[in-house]
Amino acid sequence: MKPPYEITPTILKLISSISEKIGALNAVYLDKQSPKLRKQNRIKTIHSSLQIEGNTLTEEQITALIENKRVIGPQKDVLEVLNAIKVYDDLEKYKSTSSKSFLNAHQLLMKDLILDAGKYRKQGVGIVKGTKVAHIAPPYENVPFLMNDLFEYLKNKDELTLIKSCVFHYEMEFIHPFLDGNGRMGRLWQTIILMEEYPVFDFLPFETLISKTQDSYYKSLAMSDSSGKSTYFIEYMLDVINKSLENLLNYDNRTIKDIDRLEYFYSLGIKEFTRKDYMHVFKDISAATASRDLKKGLELKLFDITGNQSTAKYTLIKS
Repeated sequence: MKPPYEITPTILKLISSISEKIGALNAVYLDKQSPKLRKQNRIKTIHSSLQIEGNTLTEEQITALIENKRVIGPQKDVLEVLNAIKVYDDLEKYKSTSSKSFLNAHQLLMKDLILDAGKYRKQGVGIVKGTKVAHIAPPYENVPFLMNDLFEYLKNKDELTLIKSCVFHYEMEFIHPFLDGNGRMGRLWQTIILMEEYPVFDFLPFETLISKTQDSYYKSLAMSDSSGKSTYFIEYMLDVINKSLENLLNYDNRTIKDIDRLEYFYSLGIKEFTRKDYMHVFKDISAATASRDLKKGLELKLFDITGNQSTAKYTLIKS
């Protein structure tokens, strides 16, 4: 059964923007993966996701723990980070559509933090905000069936992965299958869902932006609860992903070389194009940079050119 949501103009616009940015980033990350950048982003991801849950350790302390150094801090906070490091170091082993894989991840993430790590809850729960009950989760007897339905939904190949990742995140939070660790599992599993189709998400700490916009995060969850649809949460999460991709693109424009952009653009197989078309793929470069790139492309005999600089049209030369 498909969970309820609506496709809005905002969602369509964000999906288009995200798809373009993923294409631009693939020019570097799929062929020239940076262990240093992956480590930096892994630290940011762990720090931000646990900070949302009240963890007090800094990025510097998390870095020290990754490097097997001793850290002075609350024992619970240190344990949370050590558990998260083990999970995030081995993301590729988890299968997004497997409930067994999901429970294994929770077991490792919450090891020695709660008694029932890796097991669905056996009691009713409610989420309290301030003095009010913000959400009463479904009865615990229903949790295994609701989660199984959710994993079946993930197998639907007619649904866009970007949408499915957001829907799963929201619906899992609504079901609240565990006594603790639901928030960090929702964010973790969305990353795993996205990584299976878009490996670039291994480099994307979108949890950082969630941490900076926690009020909006919880508001979008509450608004989706009230409406009975995940539409508001989908819009929020896609916006977070889009902005996180933009930040990563801006970071990497300092290190992407012209040949990287040219190789990627050539691989798209666009037979005829203008400088404007080239800049549409690489949105964060200037007109001058685009002109220099295309001049190099002519020198490398990747393209032919007709017309002068302002009206130039380029034609792909097949290898």
